[in-house]
Amino acid sequence: MASPASIDTRGSDFARLAHRISDAGLLDRRPFYYAVRMSIAAVVYFGCWAAFVWIGDSWLQVLMAAALAVVFTQFGFLAHDLGHRQVFRTRRPSDVAGLIIGNLGVGLGWGWWNTKHNRHHANPNHEDHDPDVSPAVIVWSEEQVERSSGLPRFIAKHQALWFFPLLTLEAWHLHIASVKALFQPAAKRPKLELTLLATHFVLYFGLVFTVLPFGKALVFLVVHQGLFGLYLGCTFAPNHKGMPVLTKEDKLDFLRKQVLTSRNVRGNLFTDVALGQLNYQIEHHLFPNMPAPNLRKAQPIVEAYCREIGVDYLETGLVESYGQALRHLHEVGAALR
Repeated sequence: MASPASIDTRGSDFARLAHRISDAGLLDRRPFYYAVRMSIAAVVYFGCWAAFVWIGDSWLQVLMAAALAVVFTQFGFLAHDLGHRQVFRTRRPSDVAGLIIGNLGVGLGWGWWNTKHNRHHANPNHEDHDPDVSPAVIVWSEEQVERSSGLPRFIAKHQALWFFPLLTLEAWHLHIASVKALFQPAAKRPKLELTLLATHFVLYFGLVFTVLPFGKALVFLVVHQGLFGLYLGCTFAPNHKGMPVLTKEDKLDFLRKQVLTSRNVRGNLFTDVALGQLNYQIEHHLFPNMPAPNLRKAQPIVEAYCREIGVDYLETGLVESYGQALRHLHEVGAALR
């Protein structure tokens, strides 16, 4: 792949692509699709909790923990789409639905996550501006390795081996970060969001420890939250990990900044559902408010256009996407081995 800094940029390229996408009607809302999808998600969510109560004191609850991890992640995909206004055109209904699904449904702070995710979209894989590549635990570039210390430096030596085990802690990290963010001066609606988060955790922990004895309840929590975090991580890892990490030296137009830092995973019915249709990551980054079911239709248009203007467009299989991400992490930590 060519170095991002060496590629000629032309501001009109995205405008021409956007015109083609708009002419194809792919930015139009899909209200029926989202009504059906949200209804199915709600039925399955409450159905799983009803099954949890019905099963009662049994080790079968480990299977329910796994099922609820899938449901929680699918709720996360819906919250993501709401955050990009793929469902509703206006802010208010998007916020209301996002708060219910995010804060109340799965215990993730809607306002904090939205702000963080919008920063990622504005500057994907940028060392200085993308919070998703900040070296909190994992380091993403050789420059970050040189500046690292403490736990990140210790993990970086063999971080490719650590990556998936660490994802089992991701859900707990997101819960804690959601609460901490509400005590920051920049927090919006802190009382409302904190009330919804508290309600979620009271109901969640109360139900688990009421239905299950202490030992089984702990096992349920470890399995549920661990698989929830792992599933979330496995959906974002293919998107940008192992792609070029940008610095202030890289001067790219919008189209190249989004395409060159993103990776698509080839779609089929299973991967589209399992990855929340975010396997069309290039199209999603170019048109973040495009309804998710339209991303598949946009993919051939975007790929052909990138080929037409000479911009590298990367699409790979799911397993290979993980391989590329892990190889990158391994190479980044080479200096410490």
